[in-house]
Amino acid sequence: MLANPVIVESLVVFAIVLCVHFVVWNQLSWCSIALAIQAFYVQHKWDRLLKSGGAVFQFRPSATSGIVPASMVMPLLGLALRERCEASGNVYFERFSMVITVTGMMLALFLSLIALGITRPVPTNTCVVAGLAGSVVMYTTKQALTVSEVIEVLEVLLIFVYLSLIVLYLLPRCFTPGEALLIVGGISFIINQLIKRSLNLAEVKGDPVNYFLPVVVVGSLLLGIFFTLLFCFMESETWVSSLFFHMMTAVLALGIIMPWLSLLIRRHPLTWLLDFVTLNQKRLYLLAYWVLLAALASMVVLHQNYRRASGSKKHQASTVVRKYFHLIVVATYVPGLVFDRQLLHVASVGCLAAFLLLEYVRYFRIRPLGQLLRQLLTLFLDERDSGPLILTHIYLLLGMSLPIWLFPGPCAPKGSLPGAGGLVPYAGVLAVGVGDTMASVFGSSMGEIQWPGTKKTMEGTATSIFAQIIAVVIFLIFDGAINLNASYAWIVGSIALVSLLEAYTTQIDNLLLPLYLFILFML
Repeated sequence: MLANPVIVESLVVFAIVLCVHFVVWNQLSWCSIALAIQAFYVQHKWDRLLKSGGAVFQFRPSATSGIVPASMVMPLLGLALRERCEASGNVYFERFSMVITVTGMMLALFLSLIALGITRPVPTNTCVVAGLAGSVVMYTTKQALTVSEVIEVLEVLLIFVYLSLIVLYLLPRCFTPGEALLIVGGISFIINQLIKRSLNLAEVKGDPVNYFLPVVVVGSLLLGIFFTLLFCFMESETWVSSLFFHMMTAVLALGIIMPWLSLLIRRHPLTWLLDFVTLNQKRLYLLAYWVLLAALASMVVLHQNYRRASGSKKHQASTVVRKYFHLIVVATYVPGLVFDRQLLHVASVGCLAAFLLLEYVRYFRIRPLGQLLRQLLTLFLDERDSGPLILTHIYLLLGMSLPIWLFPGPCAPKGSLPGAGGLVPYAGVLAVGVGDTMASVFGSSMGEIQWPGTKKTMEGTATSIFAQIIAVVIFLIFDGAINLNASYAWIVGSIALVSLLEAYTTQIDNLLLPLYLFILFML
């Protein structure tokens, strides 16, 4: 009898939850376990709704709901961050981590209520389990958080409700319920934090680097929503509409984003950026090297499109060809992680802004590049790009960058964490750049024994684990800041668990795997 991949995926997530609570046990641990159990029950209801077409919105086809893996990311992330910040004595970020944990739990419970509310007949047993889990979370929240922190959680929940309605309506078939929870929940949290800091400018502290990401995310979101609504009433492919798009983008950038950012960092962003980039010669060399890699990636795209144009039959990029970009991204990120992580942080945020802007240009067919981008990128589509947006390249960038953006700098006074924590910034490179690439390439070319219930092979998973272990050894050689302190068994076990999750999940692995490896390395 074939194993149910959804159950195996849930069991792997449960194993990760138990590993986290083996290291971290506090007043929120019971809540996390209760949340995982109720998410398992609710996932079955969501999967049944997706198969029957009874879901309110159109979600990504040929994928499960992904409620269990998505529901546990934010709670576990907050618990892992709290453990590190508590050990370093940083009280502010310790409380902030608790807010992250409770916010993740509330968002997951809200998604569960949606599924239970639209399921007919009403699933009594699942309602009881969800009610008990919700009661545990509510009671613990009352005991663990202050009134202002509870209000902050409710603000994020309110933003999530409205934003999810907008995003899921405007972008059908782009996300599964779990992916929507993860992406829209994360954006909602960023929006709330940016508003909070903008209203309390006198208390704004910290590295200016950390303010670029939230401003870019909020600015890109505003731009996307505005033009999506606008182009519902007018043609977007004309030169007049394209000129209006470019003008409004410039107005948003120069009239809103730049002044907003200058208020937060207390300097003009362009002069700060110029001083930041030209701080030393090493940064200029890194930037030149990254420009060469970007040119190489563009040449791969043009070459593959040339092959399609000159071929006698329809040509589609293979899995191996798509993994070329993973290798290019690894070659981009590793030198940045070794030599200058702050520059890599800013550069990755800039790439995110550029990717989102180009996707808007492609989606709306903005002249002169819109139609050309559609033709060039169609070659690299896979089954996950079933909606109006092409998001795989953005997910790849996010998967590589999230461990860098989420790195708890204030809780690492020496710039690096001890033990497995030294590998935290490398979680994206290991999980996506090395592990996922090797699993796909070797699994599709040489794999013969499939995991029960999936198309993934055991050979691919084994190669993925082995390649990541080799990569860890290489990072140890070239990055002197990493000091594993004999935590080798934990590192190998973490890599094995995340690789097994990659074999069974139908969610966006570029987004999910780095986050779970980040959480495990944080402990």
